Amino acid sequence: MSKQTLPTVDLQAVACCSPLAVRPMDAEQAVVVAPMFKALGDPVRLRLMSMIASVPEICVCDLTPAFELSGPTISHHLKVLREAGLVHAERRGTWVWYQVEPDAFRQLRALLDLPVAASTAAGPA
Repeated sequence: MSKQTLPTVDLQAVACCSPLAVRPMDAEQAVVVAPMFKALGDPVRLRLMSMIASVPEICVCDLTPAFELSGPTISHHLKVLREAGLVHAERRGTWVWYQVEPDAFRQLRALLDLPVAASTAAGPA
């Protein structure tokens, strides 16, 4: 795996993007949005994101046992999700608690909002 550091996503910059079906994304917008998709493109991070999104908040102590990976490896994956702007972390004592960043997912949903084709909406003939 690459040691490259992902840039931290500015969620305000992502808000500028129209749905992909409306008009092509420009190069600057793609640079802003790509780290979110890259973060979700890893199976471990996608599972972590699913676990975090399925509850109001979750402790890292509840995430780590679900994987056959070391604590530092899980921490790395969580850091990538944080840097991509997908989750928020809050340290409480010795543990870190994670929550979804709802604005990031609203913006991704808006970006991926594709109209249903008339032929698909009508159903099979």
